[in-house]
Amino acid sequence: ELVRSCLHRIDAREPRVRAWLNIDPDRALRAAREADKRPPEGVLHGLPIGVKDVLDTADMPSGYGSPIWEGWRPKADAAPVVWARQAGGAIMGKTVTTEFATFTPGKTRNPHDNERTPGGSSSGSAAAVAAQMVPGAIGSQTNGSTIRPAAFCGVVGFKPTHGLIPRSGALMLSRAL
Repeated sequence: ELVRSCLHRIDAREPRVRAWLNIDPDRALRAAREADKRPPEGVLHGLPIGVKDVLDTADMPSGYGSPIWEGWRPKADAAPVVWARQAGGAIMGKTVTTEFATFTPGKTRNPHDNERTPGGSSSGSAAAVAAQMVPGAIGSQTNGSTIRPAAFCGVVGFKPTHGLIPRSGALMLSRAL
């Protein structure tokens, strides 16, 4: 029911918000059905999750917000995606990022006012949560890229302690930040 509800909201709100690059409804529904067959296995059991397009997913393209990488298929999931899946999260799809998580804005609009910016490179993830398309999403932050879009879109965003989450499978802009 939760995944179907999220898919309905995505259908209704995505034309205006444009938070997503890749959604596979069939895969999401299959993952939800499989989760329903098992007892809860983790804190995210069956929870639909969006993933910023600078984090690799083995079952979806990772383009890093750039036409140069459009359609590229990584061989493995980024560490945060592995952790989300291990905790039972159902990856719904990839969310829009600014190109290479830097300055060139993506297509995402602020879900509360389409004339306003959604804030930064994790804009698709923040906007998808704010538009209630998913209850949670993964972003990345080098310099405010998660907390700024979360604030602009009116949702909670946080950056974990430096070095806490492995960066394997993630576009890395700076080793120091």
